[in-house]
Amino acid sequence: MKDYKLTEEFKNSVRLRAKNCCEYCISQEKFATQKFSIEHILPISKGGKNNLDNLALACQGCNNHKYNKTEGYDQLSDQFVSLYHPRKNNWRDHFRWNNNYDLIIGLTPMGRVTVTILHLNREGLVNLRQILYPIGEHPPLK
Repeated sequence: MKDYKLTEEFKNSVRLRAKNCCEYCISQEKFATQKFSIEHILPISKGGKNNLDNLALACQGCNNHKYNKTEGYDQLSDQFVSLYHPRKNNWRDHFRWNNNYDLIIGLTPMGRVTVTILHLNREGLVNLRQILYPIGEHPPLK
């Protein structure tokens, strides 16, 4: 697969594909207080490349918590599993919203580990979801 330079045009392609939402916590870039990042799903330090299949749009919180992690331990299944991969996995297969749409629930070992490691229910995110849901701005239509 071709390795690309991360030009603004290339970054915009990643943003458009993600519909300007974090591909992990589904936060919308338009409501963020910090700029979103183009994140390497498989980090460069672990052999990842600059190609569309290895890049995801991530909010600063998810990007910071993920750093170079690719797996984690799921206590319920007692196994190490890969983190959610936005190019290979379907979000709805691994996560769902609670009844109030303010918490992300991990449905599978991969989902649970990703919720835990990336802190997908950080206080600021939960607070924002609680404000946006009643006015019809959350969850975004994807």
